[in-house]
Amino acid sequence: AVVSTQSTGKVYRKCMSYSRKDLLEYPEYQEAAQEVETKEIAVPTSHDTDFKVPVFVYTPKSLTGCSKNAAYIYAHGGGAIAGTAAGSKPILDFTAVQCGVVVFNVDYRLAPETKCPNNVKDFYEVVKFVSCNAERLGVDPDKICIAGDSGGGYICLGAMVLLAQRDESHLVKLAIPSEPMVDDYSFGDPLCMTIEERMDHLKRRKAYQLIASDLESQKTSPLMFPGKASEEILSKFPPTILDSREFDMFATETSRLANRLRRAGKLLELIVIPGAVHASPMIPHLNSSKLWIDTMKICVREYLLH
Repeated sequence: AVVSTQSTGKVYRKCMSYSRKDLLEYPEYQEAAQEVETKEIAVPTSHDTDFKVPVFVYTPKSLTGCSKNAAYIYAHGGGAIAGTAAGSKPILDFTAVQCGVVVFNVDYRLAPETKCPNNVKDFYEVVKFVSCNAERLGVDPDKICIAGDSGGGYICLGAMVLLAQRDESHLVKLAIPSEPMVDDYSFGDPLCMTIEERMDHLKRRKAYQLIASDLESQKTSPLMFPGKASEEILSKFPPTILDSREFDMFATETSRLANRLRRAGKLLELIVIPGAVHASPMIPHLNSSKLWIDTMKICVREYLLH
């Protein structure tokens, strides 16, 4: 079982690297790349050896020289076991330009080499760094958004748990976990699942086995499964927009968390893109992708910039 699980991680990494290469071919992303300035910073951490988290900063040229830009701190997808920050650059260039934000693309460490909660802490430390160094980074400390998709959505949610536990949620004006891994729903009865959930649940179980230091002892931890956060912790979350797809394999988990956040008074919006599947917004010419970026522009304008 251990060999099978680790093999899953290797295969998933290969698949992610191939799928993201195609993004460079889209003219929308090529054009956006010409409209941003890119630099790299390193955020020092010590929670899991001395390590500097690489962060790629994408600033629209229209915002260069401005000192009060909104920040969009992002964790890439890949189930927290695969993917790279570089692989998400095309869509983040596009997001930066379309939404008028400075993107901080976090290359957090992956499982199985880095276990929960240290993967979450990589991202959390970047959030703290951007907040503490906002002036130097040309960022308005009162306009910080944290986000992530899929496994990055889990990383984002985990950071939200940490912020809430440490009474630091005031550092973040807005959180947008997209298509997030939320809880251990994949360990349940597949007969209760949608087709998408049922097709993915075995792979998801193996991913969590790679992420966990000890799955049995961490099964109630909200850093391992953010959907298990207590009502008290949820009530301390930053204002949150949950972003999902009609046919997403995490749709049930996301909707359950949305109901709990609504009751806690922290849900701004639950977005469900109709007709869309997991990761479909990455393909810019799809109607669902156009709807998604238009929706994100509205959310950023109404909840972050204003």
